[in-house]
Amino acid sequence: MRVQVTVNGVEQVVDGVWELDSLLNMLREHLGLRGTKNACEQGECGSCSVYLDGSLVCSCLVAAAQVEGRSVVTVEGLGSGDELHPVQRAFLETGSVQCGFCTPGMVVAAHALLQSDGNPDELTVREELSGNLCRCTGYTKILDAVNLAAARMKEPS
Repeated sequence: MRVQVTVNGVEQVVDGVWELDSLLNMLREHLGLRGTKNACEQGECGSCSVYLDGSLVCSCLVAAAQVEGRSVVTVEGLGSGDELHPVQRAFLETGSVQCGFCTPGMVVAAHALLQSDGNPDELTVREELSGNLCRCTGYTKILDAVNLAAARMKEPS
């Protein structure tokens, strides 16, 4: 099957996609975008979070065929060229990255949160990131990263 989709702002034509393949698999195996991680394949862990037409989704639950003519943004598409997005940079600077498996989905979810609420309180951050599981960090440094990114995103450019 052929899928035409815009990924990270670039129009893509992806051939050889199996009819029942997930968006997650298409991104990783056909387009080489390995930032989106494959963990539970049931939409429970958030490691595969991406934007689909501006909405946060678990790419493991979206059939590749469903993205025909649509727009997908992955963790790789958040920054601009070689410049990291403030959320990505904050995760690095606060030490929120340990094993790194949850990090891409966590970064995309934090980005989505900060797009909708530029000044979230701790409870809001915890609620909004509750669909993203991390087994390494204990979440404290992740909360620090979101707070740092929120502060930096408020600063004038």
